[in-house]
This record gives sequence, C-alpha cells and structure tokens, in this order.
Amino acid sequence: MSVLEVKDLHVTVEGKEILKGVNLKMSTGEIHAIMGPN
Repeated sequence: MSVLEVKDLHVTVEGKEILKGVNLKMSTGEIHAIMGPN
C-alpha cells in the first residue's frame, strides 16, 4: 500500500522546467530524494 503517490509532477522555477513528468510511490518507512544538476 502506498502512503503517498505522485503522478506526472512538473515544476518550473523562474521560467525553467526542473521536473518533467515525475511519478513516485512511497510506502511507510521509505526515504526518497530527487537529484539533478545544480
């Protein structure tokens, strides 16, 4: 069973898209990180 489910997440900061279509399912006790270039 998923505690949190994210579908097709897009994030834009100052006109630049930094996340494109992220899908994520998290269950109890899991830790996730989204990493990329700075």
